[in-house]
Amino acid sequence: MKIGPSPLADPLHRVTAAAKAVGHPTRLRLLAMLGDSSLCVCQMTAVLGLAASTVSGHLSELRRAGLVREDRQGKWVEYSLTGDADTAGLLTSVLAALGASPQVTSDAATVRRLRTVSREVLSTVGVTIRTPSGLTRVGGRPQTPEYQGTRTRRPS
Repeated sequence: MKIGPSPLADPLHRVTAAAKAVGHPTRLRLLAMLGDSSLCVCQMTAVLGLAASTVSGHLSELRRAGLVREDRQGKWVEYSLTGDADTAGLLTSVLAALGASPQVTSDAATVRRLRTVSREVLSTVGVTIRTPSGLTRVGGRPQTPEYQGTRTRRPS
């Protein structure tokens, strides 16, 4: 088996992979959120209202395309934009176009509020924040009996 250079070594392949990666609304929202600075998965999950596994899958796609990088800090993984020269123009255009989106504007406001909350509190307890649609509960562990310390059935 002949092993050659990575397909992403070629600028044509990098730009093609980046263009494919931005072809999903959730990934576009993630890129817009990361436009200002890095975020951890728990923060992005709270903004999107999606399962952490779903958000992680989208982030993996963006990472494979060379648009985001991850930085492990203990148990936390921070994601940020890469600033890759071959995809910078595409990313700049995409982020500029997204600036007019009401959803992206709402996401940015939510991110600003979440930055005032520690990651530990957000990921374990959760918080209630004011959003354009009213008060919203974000983050925290699922509200299931094992997290609430209650039993699901009575002992026999």
